[in-house]
Amino acid sequence: MKLVLEKAGDFQKSIEAIAVLIDEAEFVIDENGLALKATDPSQISMVDFVLEKKAFKEFDSEGKMKIGLDLDYLRQIMSRAKAEDQLTVELEEGKSRLNIRFKGASTRKFNLPLIDISSADLPNPKIEFDAEVKLLASVLQDALKDASLVSSHVSIGVSGDKFVVKADSSKGNLDSVTEKDKKNLIELNAKQDSVSMFPLDYLQDMLKAASSSTEVDLQLKGNAPIQISYGIGDARIKYFLAPRIESE
Repeated sequence: MKLVLEKAGDFQKSIEAIAVLIDEAEFVIDENGLALKATDPSQISMVDFVLEKKAFKEFDSEGKMKIGLDLDYLRQIMSRAKAEDQLTVELEEGKSRLNIRFKGASTRKFNLPLIDISSADLPNPKIEFDAEVKLLASVLQDALKDASLVSSHVSIGVSGDKFVVKADSSKGNLDSVTEKDKKNLIELNAKQDSVSMFPLDYLQDMLKAASSSTEVDLQLKGNAPIQISYGIGDARIKYFLAPRIESE
């Protein structure tokens, strides 16, 4: 197996976006490209990552392969890449190590051991969402920063034609309301008002790889998991996060 990307930068960001929640997981390489789907150790969140075959300068793989990796160590290795470096990922035949090569001003080669991960195929949650919101990442990132001054949990939802983020605690409360303007809140389509509460730190981690101008797509349903997705270059990352259900 040999995969070559012209520039390492977007793959570097992608690994950061995955490793912020997932400790170890299997990458799947097949005729469609490179993919990963895994839950975090607490199993309240899931990551679904896809980088299609067409994104690669060279894509040489025989059949379907699964490669288990320590994602934190992979993240550390990828942090040493320059954004403009050419990236080569290669599995040497008969060996249990993955070679990663950065080619820029100099050529640097790392190898990391594969790990055995026995994981079943994960289906995405089957949810009939009630609302879809498309907005700039900065809108949600700023609202989450505001909420962090108040609470460790945040409510996210749609009320009428507005996107709403709220936080409450003994410190006080936050109400952040964004109206559709085609610039910051690009789209809002809702069958009905929907709101759910989520752990703030998970949401912030999920948006770390998004620049302020990244378009983020949210799928919402009252007291149900939220789906957050956005592009990282040619890659697409999708997160699911379970809500906090408050007892009566």
